[in-house]
Amino acid sequence: MVSIVRKAAFWAAVSTSVLLAPQAVLAETIFGAMAKAYENNPDLNAARAGLRATDEGVPIAKSGFRPQVSAFANGTLSNVDNELTGSRDFHQGQIGITVTQMIFDGFQTLNNVRAAESNVFANRESLRANEIQILLAAATSYANIARDQQIVSIRRQNIAFLREQLNASQARLDVGEGTRTDVSLAEASLANAQSLLISAIAQLKQSEAVYVQIVGVAPTGIRQPGPATKGLPRSLDQAVALGLRQHPTILAAQYNVDTAGYQVKSAEGTMLPGVSIQGQVGRVTGNSGDGIDSNTSSVTARLTVPIYQGGAEYGQIRRAKETLGQQRILVDSQRAAVQQNVVTAHTQLEAAVARIGANKTQISAANMALAGVIEERNVGQRTTLDVLDSQQTVLNAQEQLAIAQRDAVVASYGLLAATAVLGVKSQGLQVAEYRAEEHYEAVKDKWFGLRTVDGR
Repeated sequence: MVSIVRKAAFWAAVSTSVLLAPQAVLAETIFGAMAKAYENNPDLNAARAGLRATDEGVPIAKSGFRPQVSAFANGTLSNVDNELTGSRDFHQGQIGITVTQMIFDGFQTLNNVRAAESNVFANRESLRANEIQILLAAATSYANIARDQQIVSIRRQNIAFLREQLNASQARLDVGEGTRTDVSLAEASLANAQSLLISAIAQLKQSEAVYVQIVGVAPTGIRQPGPATKGLPRSLDQAVALGLRQHPTILAAQYNVDTAGYQVKSAEGTMLPGVSIQGQVGRVTGNSGDGIDSNTSSVTARLTVPIYQGGAEYGQIRRAKETLGQQRILVDSQRAAVQQNVVTAHTQLEAAVARIGANKTQISAANMALAGVIEERNVGQRTTLDVLDSQQTVLNAQEQLAIAQRDAVVASYGLLAATAVLGVKSQGLQVAEYRAEEHYEAVKDKWFGLRTVDGR
């Protein structure tokens, strides 16, 4: 694999007969594009915000361990009309505070906390998978623009060549050496080439629009990149092993199994007894009774033993168990998907590298053949149609080389993505890496507060 990549990088670096369009002074590299996408992509930033929201599930679950405090106040005004004493008004008021502390709830809170933590870890891995896909999309859009720029340049050169052939055909017709048919063939080929150029320019603009959507800025100075080399596995077996061991979609599925397991235990906890303690202090005022204000306080312990709740508890437990079984199956599904992606990317990379070599050879041979056909046409042994056919062969070979170079780049980064190697550190991207654990550590034990960590 290393030798294949080195050959691909060499072929990508060597200049071909294709003259690329002039580049901007400040050229963008494929690594710069990935860094900007990592920082600017709105879908990725939305996923990070979603993970921060998921982090809050842990302190919410932990609230079951903590006391619940509430204040109360009530007042009563009554009128008594007695035939002997006449009408009298009585009023009474009460204020106080109630504190309730759960002592035992069948381990529901404990398992809810563990489920929330596992859910955070699963979503953290899902975010990492999202980051990998965004980096791959940025690399792909960069390679697409490089390909489309080459094709535009190739087709512009083709138009220049066909104009020369049209002028030559017209000149031969003027001196009686050519035919009107040769001129018409050259005109038709030129018109077709102009149509193809318009299509190529339109495709380039579409690729640039996709680039802006993913990277967040307009492309400047895009140049033909080489296939990825940093962190690329040496063999298919190593690539598969890496993917199965560290791909975030598999790890997220495994964490989802843990979450579902804790949810089963939490559902089973609804059938266990519960113990809570409630304390209350208050003050009673008014002119009822003896008319003396008094302070009150009480402590109440409560034991709750669930016996039958209409069958809902049994259905919830069965549903939780089925969900657990589903999550276990999804782990196998993710493993199979990762393995398939690794094999596909590896195969595409090998095929693209082989095509680059074949296309280089084809271009060299086609150019030599074209030069020979032109010479033979000049001495009357070939026709203008032969020249146009030979030029089309050169054109096709050049465009196929541009496509193969693009495919090699995309497949190499696709292999990195499939093995979960594609990342900020592995590619040396000049951007601050997002650390999801910082927000989690800041909120997991918070007891109160309305503002988010960033002050909103």
